[in-house]
Amino acid sequence: MSVRRFMIHSSCIRDGYADIAGDVYGHIVRVLRLGVGALVQLVDETGALYNGTISSITKNRAEIALSLLPAADSGQTTAPRITICQALPKGDRIDLILQKCTELGAHDFCLFGGRRSVAKVREEQRAGKLERWRKITSEAARQCGRSDVPPVSWFPSALDAAADADQQLRLILWEGEREHSLKQTLTGREKPASAVVAIGPEGGFDPLEVEQFIRQGFQPVSLGSRILRTETAGIAILAVMQYMWDGI
Repeated sequence: MSVRRFMIHSSCIRDGYADIAGDVYGHIVRVLRLGVGALVQLVDETGALYNGTISSITKNRAEIALSLLPAADSGQTTAPRITICQALPKGDRIDLILQKCTELGAHDFCLFGGRRSVAKVREEQRAGKLERWRKITSEAARQCGRSDVPPVSWFPSALDAAADADQQLRLILWEGEREHSLKQTLTGREKPASAVVAIGPEGGFDPLEVEQFIRQGFQPVSLGSRILRTETAGIAILAVMQYMWDGI
């Protein structure tokens, strides 16, 4: 029987023990019905991986005795750190993007309010939205066996998101690009240490936003003759990049 793995925050670890509460506690004790003596694995937000044994269970908390595993066991790859820089789509499409791109190995997510984004995030909603999005990436990471959780950050505009980029390779997926395809751009290129791909909302990028990204070193690329939906584009381009660089 395989050992169950759970995502935690390093703040709950102290003196060789993890103090587990909330949703993780509920999943361990109430859903899986694991008891004292059960073996588990825990992964924190830094990717540190622990073997653990449940040492005690109370009404709303569980204590787990830990041993830190060597870094080589953490499941990290040599693929570039790929950031998905995504304009916020409408509805729950962002849930799919975060979930599937986490499964495909995205290093982190940079979400921003596009000029053509239908969905908006008011300042008072920001903390709640980030908490929800980070929970989605955490659950997706646990489901696919990742030993790290991709961080999620938020920027009010494309200009803010572009200015924050410091990745070695910077691409913007733009349907208006006619000369450079993703395949042409990646073929023969030395594998970068990090990469970021900017993706527009349902209505695409506003021309001003494209200019803003280009000024920050982003190269426009296309995926060919087909225009993909915003929730499909990130999944497709990430799969291609991971394949090109032996990430999957």
